[in-house]
Amino acid sequence: MRRLPALAAAALLAIGGQALAQGFGGDRGGTPGEFDFYVLALSWSPAYCEGTGGRRDGDGQCRPGRGLGFVVHGLWPQYARGYPSECSSVVRSPTRQAIEVAGEVYPSEGLARYEWRKHGTCSGLDPTRYFQATKQARLAVTIPDAFRSANEERRAAPIEIARQFVMANKGLRPDMMSVTCKSGRLQEVRICFSKDLRDFTPCPELARQNCRAGEVTIEAAR
Repeated sequence: MRRLPALAAAALLAIGGQALAQGFGGDRGGTPGEFDFYVLALSWSPAYCEGTGGRRDGDGQCRPGRGLGFVVHGLWPQYARGYPSECSSVVRSPTRQAIEVAGEVYPSEGLARYEWRKHGTCSGLDPTRYFQATKQARLAVTIPDAFRSANEERRAAPIEIARQFVMANKGLRPDMMSVTCKSGRLQEVRICFSKDLRDFTPCPELARQNCRAGEVTIEAAR
């Protein structure tokens, strides 16, 4: 689940969060509420902050001392193949109440607003309910103990990272998730949920996006 279209540098700066590239093609537009399942994308914040994110971070996600590990990148409506995006020509701006809900799960307000425009508008929900759904999905995932602390850099095989998530989350299987990497670094763990967010669900296209590296670096937080 995941993707960042080609944006101008100024637009990227405005995001203020980590809108990382997604793994397979999508279609701009779509009918709000018409999709097959959700993907919850959890980004490894240290990798984002060591890259371009640290240089363009405007909302403090990469501020020294925050020590963030896995953070919510987004909750993405998906088709069995591909995904919709920017499903409304008239985007409803999130209210302050909605942004307060988003602040409970997103590492920055800029990222939350970006995710609403690109993906939330395809959910069929209003901004507050979309961010509440994101929070619900995040609370349904247990981060393995090995990733609760981001104090030390280490290396691990992507299959081992997936195994630890499967062991920590009842009902989760390898065909319901993917581990992604970039330049030999852990990037994200992406987990598929049913449309009602009650269960994990198989997502073959997403599962095929698994990182193929033998091992990846899991960077330490700043």
